[in-house]
Amino acid sequence: MTDPLFLLHPESDDAPVNTDSLREGWNITLPKSIRRHAIQAMRLHDGDTLQLSDGHGLRIHTTLVDAEQGQAQVSAFSKEEPPVTRLALIQALAKTGHDEQAIDMATQIGVDTVIPWQADRSIAKWKRGRSDRKWSQTIDAATEQSRRAWRPQLDDCISSKQLVAVCRRAMVFGDIVIVLHQDATANWEQIEQAVAHMEQRCLEDGRTRTVNVVVGPEGGISGQEARQFADAGAMCTLLGHNILRASTAGPVALSLLSRAMGRYA
Repeated sequence: MTDPLFLLHPESDDAPVNTDSLREGWNITLPKSIRRHAIQAMRLHDGDTLQLSDGHGLRIHTTLVDAEQGQAQVSAFSKEEPPVTRLALIQALAKTGHDEQAIDMATQIGVDTVIPWQADRSIAKWKRGRSDRKWSQTIDAATEQSRRAWRPQLDDCISSKQLVAVCRRAMVFGDIVIVLHQDATANWEQIEQAVAHMEQRCLEDGRTRTVNVVVGPEGGISGQEARQFADAGAMCTLLGHNILRASTAGPVALSLLSRAMGRYA
Protein backbone atom coordinates (compact mmCIF):
# COMPACT_ATOMS: atom_id res chain seq x y z
CA MET A 1 0.00 0.00 0.00
CA THR A 2 1.25 3.51 -0.82
CA ASP A 3 2.42 5.51 2.18
CA PRO A 4 0.10 8.37 3.21
CA LEU A 5 1.15 11.79 1.95
CA PHE A 6 0.88 15.12 3.75
CA LEU A 7 1.32 18.59 2.28
CA LEU A 8 3.80 21.02 3.77
CA HIS A 9 2.96 24.71 3.52
CA PRO A 10 6.18 26.76 3.16
CA GLU A 11 4.43 30.00 4.10
CA SER A 12 3.49 28.67 7.55
CA ASP A 13 5.28 25.39 8.26
CA ASP A 14 8.74 25.50 9.83
CA ALA A 15 10.22 22.58 7.92
CA PRO A 16 12.68 22.21 5.01
CA VAL A 17 10.85 21.88 1.72
CA ASN A 18 13.61 21.92 -0.89
CA THR A 19 16.35 19.52 -1.82
CA ASP A 20 19.10 21.97 -0.82
CA SER A 21 18.12 21.67 2.85
CA LEU A 22 17.45 17.91 2.91
CA ARG A 23 19.74 14.99 3.64
CA GLU A 24 19.02 11.29 4.01
CA GLY A 25 19.11 10.36 7.67
CA TRP A 26 18.16 13.83 8.85
CA ASN A 27 15.21 14.26 11.21
CA ILE A 28 12.28 16.54 10.45
CA THR A 29 9.90 17.89 13.07
CA LEU A 30 6.43 17.53 11.61
CA PRO A 31 4.27 20.68 11.64
CA LYS A 32 1.42 20.61 14.17
CA SER A 33 -1.29 20.19 11.55
CA ILE A 34 0.43 17.13 10.03
CA ARG A 35 1.16 15.76 13.49
CA ARG A 36 -2.53 15.94 14.41
CA HIS A 37 -3.60 14.28 11.18
CA ALA A 38 -0.92 11.58 10.98
CA ILE A 39 -0.51 10.65 14.63
CA GLN A 40 -3.76 11.52 16.33
CA ALA A 41 -6.27 10.88 13.53
CA MET A 42 -4.51 8.16 11.48
CA ARG A 43 -2.84 6.58 14.53
CA LEU A 44 0.60 6.27 12.96
CA HIS A 45 3.30 5.00 15.33
CA ASP A 46 7.08 4.80 15.52
CA GLY A 47 8.38 2.82 12.55
CA ASP A 48 5.49 3.78 10.27
CA THR A 49 6.39 5.43 6.98
CA LEU A 50 4.86 8.52 5.41
CA GLN A 51 5.51 10.99 2.62
CA LEU A 52 5.76 14.77 2.74
CA SER A 53 5.45 17.14 -0.22
CA ASP A 54 5.57 20.86 -0.87
CA GLY A 55 2.95 20.46 -3.63
CA HIS A 56 5.52 21.53 -6.23
CA GLY A 57 6.99 18.15 -7.14
CA LEU A 58 9.08 17.47 -4.02
CA ARG A 59 8.40 14.05 -2.50
CA ILE A 60 10.06 13.22 0.83
CA HIS A 61 9.96 9.65 2.15
CA THR A 62 10.22 9.50 5.94
CA THR A 63 9.89 7.12 8.88
CA LEU A 64 8.44 8.11 12.23
CA VAL A 65 11.15 7.80 14.89
CA ASP A 66 9.39 9.64 17.73
CA ALA A 67 5.65 9.94 17.19
CA GLU A 68 5.10 11.65 20.51
CA GLN A 69 7.46 14.50 19.55
CA GLY A 70 6.51 14.41 15.88
CA GLN A 71 9.99 13.42 14.68
CA ALA A 72 10.40 11.74 11.29
CA GLN A 73 13.64 10.61 9.65
CA VAL A 74 14.27 11.24 5.95
CA SER A 75 14.95 8.01 4.06
CA ALA A 76 14.79 9.36 0.50
CA PHE A 77 13.56 12.32 -1.53
CA SER A 78 13.00 13.21 -5.16
CA LYS A 79 11.80 16.03 -7.38
CA GLU A 80 9.15 15.21 -9.98
CA GLU A 81 8.92 17.27 -13.16
CA PRO A 82 5.57 18.79 -14.12
CA PRO A 83 3.82 17.49 -17.25
CA VAL A 84 4.51 19.25 -20.52
CA THR A 85 0.89 18.84 -21.59
CA ARG A 86 -1.30 20.19 -18.80
CA LEU A 87 -4.95 19.69 -17.93
CA ALA A 88 -7.08 22.55 -16.59
CA LEU A 89 -10.65 22.53 -15.31
CA ILE A 90 -12.62 25.74 -15.71
CA GLN A 91 -15.49 24.97 -13.35
CA ALA A 92 -18.60 27.13 -13.13
CA LEU A 93 -19.77 27.95 -9.61
CA ALA A 94 -22.61 25.64 -8.63
CA LYS A 95 -24.91 25.39 -5.64
CA THR A 96 -25.00 22.75 -2.88
CA GLY A 97 -21.29 22.04 -3.19
CA HIS A 98 -21.41 20.48 -6.66
CA ASP A 99 -18.50 22.65 -7.77
CA GLU A 100 -16.37 21.51 -4.82
CA GLN A 101 -17.25 17.88 -5.58
CA ALA A 102 -16.04 18.45 -9.13
CA ILE A 103 -12.65 19.86 -8.13
CA ASP A 104 -12.22 17.12 -5.50
CA MET A 105 -12.61 14.41 -8.15
CA ALA A 106 -10.64 16.39 -10.75
CA THR A 107 -7.69 16.67 -8.36
CA GLN A 108 -7.74 12.93 -7.71
CA ILE A 109 -7.85 12.31 -11.46
CA GLY A 110 -4.81 14.52 -12.05
CA VAL A 111 -5.89 18.02 -13.13
CA ASP A 112 -3.06 20.57 -13.07
CA THR A 113 -4.99 23.83 -12.81
CA VAL A 114 -8.43 24.74 -11.44
CA ILE A 115 -10.16 27.98 -12.50
CA PRO A 116 -13.44 29.06 -10.87
CA TRP A 117 -15.92 30.60 -13.29
CA GLN A 118 -18.84 32.89 -12.45
CA ALA A 119 -21.10 31.83 -15.34
CA ASP A 120 -24.23 33.69 -16.42
CA ARG A 121 -26.43 30.96 -14.91
CA SER A 122 -24.36 30.40 -11.76
CA ILE A 123 -26.58 30.79 -8.70
CA ALA A 124 -23.66 30.53 -6.29
CA LYS A 125 -21.45 33.60 -5.90
CA TRP A 126 -17.68 33.73 -5.43
CA LYS A 127 -16.72 35.29 -2.10
CA ARG A 128 -13.06 36.22 -1.95
CA GLY A 129 -11.45 35.02 1.28
CA ARG A 130 -14.15 32.42 1.86
CA SER A 131 -14.75 30.59 -1.41
CA ASP A 132 -11.07 30.44 -2.32
CA ARG A 133 -10.25 29.08 1.15
CA LYS A 134 -12.86 26.32 0.81
CA TRP A 135 -11.67 25.40 -2.69
CA SER A 136 -8.03 25.38 -1.51
CA GLN A 137 -8.90 23.09 1.39
CA THR A 138 -10.75 20.76 -0.99
CA ILE A 139 -7.75 20.66 -3.34
CA ASP A 140 -5.33 20.04 -0.43
CA ALA A 141 -7.37 17.12 0.88
CA ALA A 142 -7.75 15.54 -2.57
CA THR A 143 -4.03 16.02 -3.29
CA GLU A 144 -3.13 14.16 -0.10
CA GLN A 145 -5.76 11.49 -0.76
CA SER A 146 -4.34 10.78 -4.22
CA ARG A 147 -0.68 10.93 -3.04
CA ARG A 148 0.22 13.64 -5.54
CA ALA A 149 3.51 15.52 -5.36
CA TRP A 150 2.08 18.29 -7.55
CA ARG A 151 -0.86 20.19 -6.06
CA PRO A 152 -3.20 21.71 -8.66
CA GLN A 153 -2.87 25.47 -9.03
CA LEU A 154 -5.99 27.42 -8.04
CA ASP A 155 -6.43 30.55 -10.15
CA ASP A 156 -8.63 33.58 -9.53
CA CYS A 157 -12.34 33.44 -10.33
CA ILE A 158 -13.12 34.64 -13.86
CA SER A 159 -16.22 36.00 -15.60
CA SER A 160 -17.64 34.82 -18.92
CA LYS A 161 -16.01 37.82 -20.60
CA GLN A 162 -12.64 36.78 -19.18
CA LEU A 163 -13.27 33.21 -20.32
CA VAL A 164 -13.68 34.50 -23.88
CA ALA A 165 -10.23 36.06 -23.48
CA VAL A 166 -8.89 32.67 -22.28
CA CYS A 167 -10.22 31.10 -25.50
CA ARG A 168 -8.55 33.76 -27.64
CA ARG A 169 -5.21 33.38 -25.85
CA ALA A 170 -5.44 29.63 -26.36
CA MET A 171 -5.66 30.16 -30.11
CA VAL A 172 -2.48 32.27 -30.01
CA PHE A 173 -0.40 29.93 -27.82
CA GLY A 174 -1.59 26.61 -29.21
CA ASP A 175 -3.69 25.57 -26.23
CA ILE A 176 -7.12 23.92 -26.49
CA VAL A 177 -10.39 24.94 -24.85
CA ILE A 178 -13.09 22.26 -24.72
CA VAL A 179 -16.58 23.43 -23.81
CA LEU A 180 -18.98 20.73 -22.66
CA HIS A 181 -22.38 21.71 -24.05
CA GLN A 182 -25.51 19.67 -24.66
CA ASP A 183 -26.24 21.28 -28.04
CA ALA A 184 -22.70 20.89 -29.42
CA THR A 185 -22.04 19.12 -32.70
CA ALA A 186 -18.35 18.13 -32.35
CA ASN A 187 -17.76 14.54 -31.26
CA TRP A 188 -15.20 13.24 -28.79
CA GLU A 189 -13.08 11.64 -31.52
CA GLN A 190 -12.41 15.10 -32.95
CA ILE A 191 -11.39 16.29 -29.48
CA GLU A 192 -8.90 13.45 -29.05
CA GLN A 193 -7.43 14.10 -32.49
CA ALA A 194 -6.88 17.77 -31.62
CA VAL A 195 -5.29 16.84 -28.30
CA ALA A 196 -2.99 14.29 -29.97
CA HIS A 197 -1.87 16.96 -32.46
CA MET A 198 -1.16 19.39 -29.60
CA GLU A 199 0.81 16.75 -27.70
CA GLN A 200 2.95 16.14 -30.78
CA ARG A 201 3.74 19.86 -30.98
CA CYS A 202 4.74 19.82 -27.29
CA LEU A 203 7.14 16.95 -27.95
CA GLU A 204 8.65 18.72 -30.95
CA ASP A 205 9.31 22.13 -29.39
CA GLY A 206 9.26 21.32 -25.64
CA ARG A 207 6.74 24.07 -24.91
CA THR A 208 4.10 23.58 -22.22
CA ARG A 209 0.52 23.69 -23.50
CA THR A 210 -2.82 23.22 -21.78
CA VAL A 211 -6.07 21.42 -22.50
CA ASN A 212 -8.83 23.42 -20.78
CA VAL A 213 -12.16 21.77 -19.98
CA VAL A 214 -15.07 24.18 -19.43
CA VAL A 215 -18.03 22.98 -17.37
CA GLY A 216 -21.19 24.98 -16.80
CA PRO A 217 -23.42 25.31 -13.71
CA GLU A 218 -26.63 23.38 -12.95
CA GLY A 219 -28.60 25.31 -15.56
CA GLY A 220 -25.95 24.69 -18.18
CA ILE A 221 -23.97 27.08 -20.35
CA SER A 222 -26.20 29.65 -22.02
CA GLY A 223 -26.47 29.65 -25.79
CA GLN A 224 -24.92 33.11 -25.94
CA GLU A 225 -21.91 32.01 -23.87
CA ALA A 226 -21.43 28.90 -26.00
CA ARG A 227 -21.47 30.99 -29.21
CA GLN A 228 -19.00 33.51 -27.77
CA PHE A 229 -16.60 30.75 -26.70
CA ALA A 230 -16.86 28.98 -30.07
CA ASP A 231 -16.32 32.25 -31.96
CA ALA A 232 -13.17 32.79 -29.84
CA GLY A 233 -11.78 29.40 -30.86
CA ALA A 234 -13.15 26.91 -28.32
CA MET A 235 -14.25 23.42 -29.33
CA CYS A 236 -17.80 22.67 -28.15
CA THR A 237 -18.57 19.00 -27.64
CA LEU A 238 -21.10 16.63 -26.14
CA LEU A 239 -19.78 13.87 -23.89
CA GLY A 240 -22.64 11.49 -24.57
CA HIS A 241 -26.40 11.14 -24.67
CA ASN A 242 -26.77 11.41 -20.90
CA ILE A 243 -26.72 14.91 -19.41
CA LEU A 244 -24.27 14.92 -16.51
CA ARG A 245 -24.36 17.02 -13.36
CA ALA A 246 -22.06 19.98 -12.84
CA SER A 247 -20.17 17.82 -10.34
CA THR A 248 -19.48 14.93 -12.73
CA ALA A 249 -19.12 16.34 -16.26
CA GLY A 250 -15.62 17.72 -15.71
CA PRO A 251 -14.20 14.63 -14.00
CA VAL A 252 -15.61 12.39 -16.76
CA ALA A 253 -14.01 14.53 -19.48
CA LEU A 254 -10.71 14.71 -17.59
CA SER A 255 -10.71 10.92 -17.19
CA LEU A 256 -11.20 10.42 -20.92
CA LEU A 257 -8.46 12.94 -21.70
CA SER A 258 -6.07 11.37 -19.19
CA ARG A 259 -6.58 7.99 -20.86
CA ALA A 260 -6.05 9.45 -24.34
CA MET A 261 -2.92 11.31 -23.20
CA GLY A 262 -1.35 8.19 -21.71
CA ARG A 263 -1.57 9.34 -18.11
CA TYR A 264 -3.36 6.13 -17.21
CA ALA A 265 -1.23 3.06 -17.75
